[in-house]
Amino acid sequence: MARLLYTLLIYLCLPLILLRLLWRGGRAPAYRRRWGERFGFVERLADAQPVIWVHSVSVGETIAAAPMIRRLQKKYPDATLLVTTMTPTGSAQVKKIFGNRVEHCYAPYDMPDAIARFLRRTHPAILVIMETELWPNLIHACHQRAIPAVLANARLSAKSAAGYAKVGRLSRPMLRELTAIAAQTKADGERFIQLGVSNTALEITGNIKFDLQLDAALREKAALLKKQWQGSSPRPVFLAASTHRGEDEIVLDAYSQVLEQRPDLLLVLVPRHPERFDEVAALCRERDYCLQRRSETGPGDSRQLESSVQILLGDTMGELLSFCGASDFTFVGGSLVDVGGHNLIEPAAWGVPVLSGPHLFNFTEVGRLLTEAGGLAISATATELAEQVVALLVDTDLHQQMSSAALAVTEANRGALDRLTKLLENQIYQRPAQVSSRH
Repeated sequence: MARLLYTLLIYLCLPLILLRLLWRGGRAPAYRRRWGERFGFVERLADAQPVIWVHSVSVGETIAAAPMIRRLQKKYPDATLLVTTMTPTGSAQVKKIFGNRVEHCYAPYDMPDAIARFLRRTHPAILVIMETELWPNLIHACHQRAIPAVLANARLSAKSAAGYAKVGRLSRPMLRELTAIAAQTKADGERFIQLGVSNTALEITGNIKFDLQLDAALREKAALLKKQWQGSSPRPVFLAASTHRGEDEIVLDAYSQVLEQRPDLLLVLVPRHPERFDEVAALCRERDYCLQRRSETGPGDSRQLESSVQILLGDTMGELLSFCGASDFTFVGGSLVDVGGHNLIEPAAWGVPVLSGPHLFNFTEVGRLLTEAGGLAISATATELAEQVVALLVDTDLHQQMSSAALAVTEANRGALDRLTKLLENQIYQRPAQVSSRH
């Protein structure tokens, strides 16, 4: 009954959903395209090839899923890897990473007819859902059709768990219909158990984001960026990554305070959502900063940044990881406002001191590990953030200690990808012949 009422509500809200797509399309035109895919009207996949379906909501989940997808491609070369996202930025990231080596489309909305249409056209042998993208009708449809649904790299904050508990009649059956859950931490696993997941369906595999590999090409790009940004007179680079509305102002306030002591400091400011690029650019110019947009130069431009530029606006897609490697210290956004934080591991993997606000409920364990090791400093105000930046600028020993600590945490927590891949292989091998019989 709960799922029936939920479904009815989804259909009643459909006009609002479409209006929201139109509204978002005003800022990001890609939201106005490919609507048919969101209702299950996707290209049919060949019946002769088994399909491994990986769903990653947007950019972060896609980047995290990439090593897993590559391993599955290597293990099952005859299978088709279908990767779905919900956002245009996620779609762009899939194409950037994999090109034509995977199939890609938007995932269907959680409506029974759209899901049924999608499943008829794609006939997946298994569904791998990244992190927390749980939809009752989708999981139920897979359960009815004996399609294993695995929640991979799963995280569940206390706040999210409380939300699911409030709608237990809907969430409890959904969670029980998952074939397996590969949780990031023991705390995540305990919350899933409290919500009704059986012990046999749960495995603690760790966070696969710790298995991030920085290849030679990426390191070369980061080194080139830093050289371009610093110019002939090396200047420190402060990266503020994945910022949200209300957070940019705090970062800019902190930056203005730091400039009083280090007027040569370059701020590389990267808003989380592309539709906010123009808004943040206007905010910087309103404060009379000398601003340059990354899109004005482009990835292939080797010219040095003018020394008069104070803020470089990161308004391109897919470059944030290299930006982390080109920075002297990185603030990770979504943490000075009540969003829950973003990926702290990317700068840590470069051995870069990590700065953050206090709102880290989406990355509680990573935040704890980095803080206890001394690789992460947390601030709640612009003044505190400015003080931490100044401390890193004047104290080379502190900078080195935080750098080493951040990198050590990353290295010590690798291995989740191996455990997750083994779990997925066990699920695939349990299926009758579709994928496993070929190997």
